Amino acid sequence: MNGPTGCGVRAARLGADQYAENFSDAHPPLTWAQASIEAERCYYCYDAPCATACPTSIDVPSFIARIAQDNIRGAAKTILESNPLGGMCARVCPTEVLCEQACVRNTNEDKPVEIGALQRYATDRFMAAGGAPLFKRAEPTGKKVAVVGAGPAGLACAHLLALQGHDVSLLDAKPKLGGLNEYGLASYKTTDDFAQKEIDWLLSVGGIAPRNNQRLGRDFTLDSLLASHDAVFLGLGLGGVNDLGIAEPSAQGLRNAVEFIADIRQASDKSTVPVGRRVVVIGGGMTAVDAAVQARLLGAEEVSIVYRRGQDAMSASTVEQQWAQTHGVTIRLWAAPQEVLVENGSVTGIRLASTQQVDGKLQTTGETTVLAADMVLKAIGQSYIAEPAGARIALKAGRIATDEDGQTSLERVWAGGDCRWGGRDLTVEAVEHGKRAAAAMHRMLMREVGISA
Repeated sequence: MNGPTGCGVRAARLGADQYAENFSDAHPPLTWAQASIEAERCYYCYDAPCATACPTSIDVPSFIARIAQDNIRGAAKTILESNPLGGMCARVCPTEVLCEQACVRNTNEDKPVEIGALQRYATDRFMAAGGAPLFKRAEPTGKKVAVVGAGPAGLACAHLLALQGHDVSLLDAKPKLGGLNEYGLASYKTTDDFAQKEIDWLLSVGGIAPRNNQRLGRDFTLDSLLASHDAVFLGLGLGGVNDLGIAEPSAQGLRNAVEFIADIRQASDKSTVPVGRRVVVIGGGMTAVDAAVQARLLGAEEVSIVYRRGQDAMSASTVEQQWAQTHGVTIRLWAAPQEVLVENGSVTGIRLASTQQVDGKLQTTGETTVLAADMVLKAIGQSYIAEPAGARIALKAGRIATDEDGQTSLERVWAGGDCRWGGRDLTVEAVEHGKRAAAAMHRMLMREVGISA
């Protein structure tokens, strides 16, 4: 909808055809000819460093060799047995600083094998062919596990527990499963409803009962789950949005970037999503980039990312930063928000304080500048909300403390994904958290029935 009189935030800034073009696949998939040529560039290393660099330990040379043989089912199986969300990870993970950075081709020709693109090629072709079952579920064990949160960590955990024969209740607060894969990523990264197609395949193994619109602390408690299930996995994500650290007036045009991104993802018609003419995004991570680029794609004329430190400190990768700049986004460094300017209930700009690093500490210089803006998006990180899970779950630096397998301080409760302390907030790492927790939970459940797992 359009904003109030005098507010520059409105929908339908572009023609219908322009929206379709802007939100099409940002990186179209490889053709068979391209995939075949790229696969042949792989050295198929023994003890390959790219596989070691992958948080889920995908056997990269093996799946690439199968692509070269046009054995797509075999390639997909190799990927998905290590990472059941391998299709999404191929789209959104920073492969340039993970597997591709470790590729030995870098030392010979300064161009790694395009591992991420090949992984997407294999999983896309497999899904397009119907995604026939690759794995057979074990005989039912009679054990019941509750997985709270259907993001990457929860989905991976549920899938692997179901494969082991356990019955899994998958509870999520949102209307759709997927977590950040469904609600938190730029639309141009996950076109054609791929997140839900991958989830449909993941659930097809059986033994997983999804329950949407179910929120921990409102519709059930951790104690009620422990009373009715043998184990619980918490994949709660980060439900809170960090404040700017300054006064945040209630004004049209000031909102959270994660909500802005979710609105775009869930809109079948992108022209219905309001955007400002001049947009400022506060933050330096992937969320800031996704929000800024999509603001431009929605028709914003001027978009800036404002970050309080230098470029090297930005958590958004160099590739993501360049992607933003390619789309006309200005990245303003060494600047911190000082005041959101408002007139007649609408944002009109933001005052920024210049910053500098002095003896390892960030300080303001005393200089300020004002950027005109009718929309300011907060993308300065999210926080874990502890109240729903309760005080018995020990925290570390504001997130759930666990051992290396995800075991929390509470017996029979594991955790993983962004809510767990010590991670890098990557989709692929969340999948690995779910995998490791599922393996540990399976061992515990089998000990209870006197079986060594």
